[in-house]
Amino acid sequence: MAEHAYVPHPIDTSHIKLDELKVLLEKLARNAHEVWAQKRIEDGWTLGPQRDDAQRKHPCLVPYDELPESEKEYDRALVNQTLKTILALGYQIVKR
Repeated sequence: MAEHAYVPHPIDTSHIKLDELKVLLEKLARNAHEVWAQKRIEDGWTLGPQRDDAQRKHPCLVPYDELPESEKEYDRALVNQTLKTILALGYQIVKR
């Protein structure tokens, strides 16, 4: 067990703006949900009214459009931070 509390130090992305990537962000958020759901289903999870790890039930095993807005925001936030980190590290995102 560590003697000191863990203090995260993420890459600073506060200066990164994603105005031109909003469409990409939404597509990636949708895909993140699809990948998550596919893995859950492969692992034997099914739709249930509430999360139940023992029974492998989850209420978010639905198409992205049927997710509560709070769940969509979770996916968007993850993708948002990932895109900002890519740009902060000096990479470019170019549509072909």
